[in-house]
Amino acid sequence: MLTEEQRTHAGRPAGHRRTPAAEGRAARRVRTRERPRRQRSVALTVLMTLPLLYSLFPLVWLVINSTKSLDELFSSFGLWFGDGFALWDNVVGVLTYDDGIYGRWFANTLLYVAVGAVGSTLLAALAGYGLAKFDFPGRRAVLAVVLGAVAVPGTALAVPTFLLFSKMGLTNTPWGVLIPLLVTPFGLFLLFTYTKEAVPDEVLDAARVDGAGEFRIFFTIVLRLLSPAFVSVLLLELVGAWNNYFLPLIMLSDPDLFPLTVGLNQWNAQGASAEGELVANLVLTGSLMTIIPLMIVFLCLQRFWRAGLAAGSTKG
Repeated sequence: MLTEEQRTHAGRPAGHRRTPAAEGRAARRVRTRERPRRQRSVALTVLMTLPLLYSLFPLVWLVINSTKSLDELFSSFGLWFGDGFALWDNVVGVLTYDDGIYGRWFANTLLYVAVGAVGSTLLAALAGYGLAKFDFPGRRAVLAVVLGAVAVPGTALAVPTFLLFSKMGLTNTPWGVLIPLLVTPFGLFLLFTYTKEAVPDEVLDAARVDGAGEFRIFFTIVLRLLSPAFVSVLLLELVGAWNNYFLPLIMLSDPDLFPLTVGLNQWNAQGASAEGELVANLVLTGSLMTIIPLMIVFLCLQRFWRAGLAAGSTKG
């Protein structure tokens, strides 16, 4: 018996039958028509280059001026290197100035980030999972409060939080910084919406039938399914806790409890006083050393970050 393709060829006149080479060219033309063409736009390229330059300019300026001594910092062109290369001397100066208090500030920042960022992300994942997969009285009211809290900037709550914590005796303690960092309405809402789509109810029901408890289900099943969104929220909280400035500024008065942001600003401000020592080169080098850990974290977790940003952009 003849196949449909053979019958089609047999029904054509001999002069109109396609050779294998002609059929190959026709197939390539069809694939070419189906493949969308990538349009190049000069205007769009220039438009995207401007934000890139705007983002890289401060970093380039910081790297260049971190290699200068204090004298060269004010006597040379700001966007080019000086005659000497004082980066290593500046690093040593940062680590040894004022009895090495920079190391204490760095340790404080790690504490605030580790407890605040990781804790807030974990609490947001637990709360988002509970709101998405459990039905309880007041659920809509809780969601409304969360949405309202997303619209309130953190700086607007800093002074009321300070007044409240001062009554509780928590100011000038690490808890005055850590407790507000544990609350992230935006992260909670993001994980809530992601949980509704990424965690099937059938999987949870099967785990409950097998005798697994709710916490075991969350940490062994749900947390793995939420990993893209979890890492995305974690990175946002890491950046927020690492760059946190206003809250520690009003909560802390002991320099031994300062994070890097407040400590470096104190170094920068002391040069404005009559008796203060100008250490602008140490401030710049310390700022460069401050952003390196964040860059390492982003490079290590970038694949999860991209997956989290793309989550929900396509339908399954």
